[in-house]
Amino acid sequence: METILNAKISTGKNKFELSFDNEKEIFLIKITQQPQKNKANKEIIKELKKFFKTDIQIVFGLTSKEKKIKIYLPKEEVLERLTTHKLIL
Repeated sequence: METILNAKISTGKNKFELSFDNEKEIFLIKITQQPQKNKANKEIIKELKKFFKTDIQIVFGLTSKEKKIKIYLPKEEVLERLTTHKLIL
């Protein structure tokens, strides 16, 4: 199973940060890279892959700060991992 969730990206931050607005069902992702030469997308995929321990794909918004991200896990498991790490707002 897989889950597709919206994400809003903030670039050029000091460190990678991930949170999830449960009411709006959207990831709020702060990344260190600037959106140049696909560096920002690579950082997002790398960090989310490390966090969820599964494949990640950006399915919409490759050149936008608003994206749709596919996580190859059931939605319940995605929300459980976010809850366990206290990342849900």
